[in-house]
Amino acid sequence: MIDTSLSQVSWHSYLAAILAIAKKDALHFIRYPMNAVFRIIQPLIWIAPVYFLSLTFVVDGSNTGFAGYTGTTDFVSFILLGSILSNYINAVFWGIGYSLREEMDSGVLESNWMAPMSRGLLLVGRTVASLVITTFTSVAMLVLARLLFGFRATGSVLAAFGTLVPMLVALYGFGFAFAALVLIVREPNMMVDVLSYLVSSMSGANFPVNVLPRFLLPISLAIPLTYGYDAVRSYVLGTRTLIPVHYEVIILVGFMIVMVPAGYAFFKLVERRCRQLGTLGFH
Repeated sequence: MIDTSLSQVSWHSYLAAILAIAKKDALHFIRYPMNAVFRIIQPLIWIAPVYFLSLTFVVDGSNTGFAGYTGTTDFVSFILLGSILSNYINAVFWGIGYSLREEMDSGVLESNWMAPMSRGLLLVGRTVASLVITTFTSVAMLVLARLLFGFRATGSVLAAFGTLVPMLVALYGFGFAFAALVLIVREPNMMVDVLSYLVSSMSGANFPVNVLPRFLLPISLAIPLTYGYDAVRSYVLGTRTLIPVHYEVIILVGFMIVMVPAGYAFFKLVERRCRQLGTLGFH
C-alpha cells in the first residue's frame, strides 16, 4: 500500500512538473503577442505565391494535372494540411532540441537535470506548450485560409485526428534522438532547420511525393511520416493514397511503437556518455 501510494504521488509530481514547464513556456510565448500573429500569418505568406502560381495551371476552373497525381483538384487545401503537419514536426524538433540548447547557454542544464525526474519527461514538458500553441495557431490559420483561399474539409476530421495521434507520438522518438545529437553537436540552429525541412519536404509536405524523381522516391517512401501526411489528406480531402489507407495507419502505429523507445534509448546512451566525459554542460 505504501509503495503504491508513493508511486501515485510520484506520477502526480511528474505531471505537475510537466504542466509547470508548459505553463512557463506558454507565459513566455504570450509575452510577445506579435509572435503569435506572425505564426498564423507566416505559413499563409509562403502559400500565397504557390496559390497564385497554381492558378496559372487551372483549366476550366480545375487543375487536372494536379488531380492526376492526387485525386483532388483542391491544391490549396492539400498544401495547407501539409503546412499544418509540418508545424507539428517543427514544434517537436524545436521544443526538444532548441530548448536543450537554451538551457546549455543559460548554464542551468546540469542543475535542472539534478531534479528527481526523468530526463525524458523534462524534454516532453518543453514540447507540451508548443504543441498546444501550434494547435491553436493552426486552427486560426485554417479559418483565415478559408476566408482568403477557400479552404474546405470534405471528409472526416475525426478520423484524420485519430491518424495524427500515433504520428505525433512517434515524432517524440525523432525528438529524443535529435536531443542526443544536440548534446554532441551543441549548435542545433542549422541542424534543426535542415533536418526539419528535409524531413517535412521528403515526406510530401508541399507536393505529392509521386512527382519525385525515381532515385528520391524510395527515400520518401522509407520515411513513415510520408504515410501520415498521405493518410490525413485522404481522410480530410478524399485524396488518393499511396497504399490502402488502413495499411498507412498500421505503419504509423508500428513507427510509434519502435521509434519512441529507440530514440529514447539513443538519447540515454549519449547522455550517459556525456556525463562520463563531464561535457554535459559545455556550450
